[in-house]
Order: sequence, then C-alpha cells, then structure tokens
Amino acid sequence: MLGLKSFHTPRQWAMFAAAGCTMLALPLLNQVAPGLVPDRMVPLVGKFLCFALLALAMDLVWGYTGVLSLGHAVFFALGGYAMGMYLMRAIGNEGVYRSELPDFMVFLDWKELPWYWRGFDNFAFAMSMALIVPALLALIFGFFAFRSRIKGVYFSIITQALTYALMLLMFRNETGFGGNNGMTDFKRLLGFSIADQGTKRGLYIATVIALLGSYLLCRYIVTSKLGRVLLALRDAENRVMFSGYEPLGYKLFVWTTSAALCGLAGALYVPQVGIINPSELAPANSIEIAIWVAVGGRATLVGGAFGALIVNGTKSWLTAAYPELWLYALGTIFIAVTLFLPQGIVGLFARKAKADPPQPEPEIIEALTADEKVPSQA
Repeated sequence: MLGLKSFHTPRQWAMFAAAGCTMLALPLLNQVAPGLVPDRMVPLVGKFLCFALLALAMDLVWGYTGVLSLGHAVFFALGGYAMGMYLMRAIGNEGVYRSELPDFMVFLDWKELPWYWRGFDNFAFAMSMALIVPALLALIFGFFAFRSRIKGVYFSIITQALTYALMLLMFRNETGFGGNNGMTDFKRLLGFSIADQGTKRGLYIATVIALLGSYLLCRYIVTSKLGRVLLALRDAENRVMFSGYEPLGYKLFVWTTSAALCGLAGALYVPQVGIINPSELAPANSIEIAIWVAVGGRATLVGGAFGALIVNGTKSWLTAAYPELWLYALGTIFIAVTLFLPQGIVGLFARKAKADPPQPEPEIIEALTADEKVPSQA
C-alpha cells in the first residue's frame, strides 16, 4: 500500500543515491567543462531544485493528509524575505548611498533600522527566522483553521486569501521590506561574493543537500505510524475521530513541518536568483505549486519534486522561445494529466502502485484500530 511500505528498499536507496550523484554532477561539470554546462545553468537548475523542495512540502500536506493549500507561496516568500534581510545587511556601507541602512530605506527617508531588522546581520539568526517565522505563522493559522474543522475547498480559499493579504502588505513601502521593488543588489553571502561562480556552485550543492535531506525527513514521516494516521485522516477523517484519534495535533504537525520546508526553499532561492519582492506572493504562484504536484504525482513525494522540475523546465524554455504560449501550455499539461494520468507522470513508472490517493482506504483505519493507540497530539 502506498505510504505504508518499508522506509527504503535497497533498490530505492540505490535510486536515491543515483539521483543525488546526478544532481551533484552539474557543478562539477560546470567547473571542468564550462562549454558543456555554461555558468548560467548552475543557478537556473538550483532555482528549479528550490521549487522541487517547495513541491515536496506541498505533497506532504496535500498528497498524504488531503489538505490542499493554495497559500504555500506565503511560507516560501517569508523564508526568502528572511534571507533577503540578511543579504541586505551584509552589503554594509557598499550600497549606492554608502549608508549602513539598506538603499531602499535611505531612498524612502528612513532614519534608523526598524526593530524587526535587528539580528539579521547574523547568518545563523536569519536562517533560523527563515524556518521559524513560516512555521509559527502556519501553527497559528492552522490551529484556528483545523480546530474549526475547516477543510476542503473552504480551506483552500482562506489560504489563498492569506496569500493575497500578505502580498498587499508587502507592496506597502512603510512595512520596511522594500515595497514594490523588494530587495536586490546583494553583494556577499558569508563573506563570499554572490556574483562569484564558486559561490553559485556552493549554493547549488547546499540546495541539493537540503532537497535530499528534506525528502528523507518526509519519507520517514509518511512511512511511520504518524504517516498511517495522516493517510487515514486523508481518506476517512470521521472514522478516525470515532476510533479515538484527535486530528488537530496530527494536522498541525504536518502543516507546520511543511511550512518550515517552504521557508528553507525560499531562503535557498533568494541568493540564487538575486531578488525577492512581492511578486513571489502572487496567488497564481500557489496554484502553480499544486499543479507541479498533480503533474508529478500526488502522495509519492518524488512525484512532486519531479513535476516541479518538468513544469519549470518547460516554462523556462517556452517563455524564452514562445512567451505567449506558456499559460496555454500549462493549462493543457494540467488538463491532460488530470484526464489521462490521474496518478501523475510518476504513475507511469510505478505500475505496481495500485493505490489511488483520492480513494478511501478503510484498511488503514482497521490497521490503526488494531494497533496500540498513538497519542492524540503529533
């Protein structure tokens, strides 16, 4: 049964190692054969891997818990803004205005650094905030939403509303986050020049390690007893409650974990693309994340990451060659997968996986009731 298999078989470990080596080969090839792998490919693929991590986080809550979020761009952007604040502080007085304040603050006539910018000159603090702030927002939001038993399309709508509200807030200059233009013109990361190709390779390798580590974490969660409860909640929440399990703690745990992974993806994304602004919070971005997971394959983990790479690779090519066709192509891909590949592209390579995520699986409930009860709070 999907999600209840052993953590990894030897064959799966071999495939995992092969995928890791393949991804890590890119910066090596760029260094020894720049004609084969040009410099621009390293940050471009690194950006795609950040999206793969974002899709992995989405699959954890949608594929395995049945919680469709249309607001995951919020957590991604918060992680990105935390890293952007560190990078702006790292500029020092080398900005256009030669001030200790970020250039956009000088331009907007700020006299001193806002209190919530304190500490962001420290990399460890900034990375901590990139994880903690999205997780804390998710915890608060999720507590009230899940306690009220809001789910289905209603939950999706309020997460979309959250995204739109935060986007409007970030557009305002007085919030101290750069307004419409956001943050850019970064100089250094941990003392290394952002523009240096060696730094770009280092960021790429860090992204690969984060993606692989996050996959192992998610895989561990979904194959544990907690994962069995999550699958049961996805398929038959009322029966789980009647069996003595309280859904709130389990949903909060996986929702908060997913938000933290999104924050990590955002923090890795910003130094590789060189900018963070409110456009990352556009509601369409959150919808596109769901499309990545649907295209790759829900409740597979690897499918979400694969879908992100496929869709964004196609987008990168089409927007350069035929920019007016991209949205039509995206819609066509989504419709075709929905109609002909309900298990996504990964389903084509997983013939033995018979379970269809949306279908109820009562045997999960029976397995849970046969086991010793797990705590009501995850």
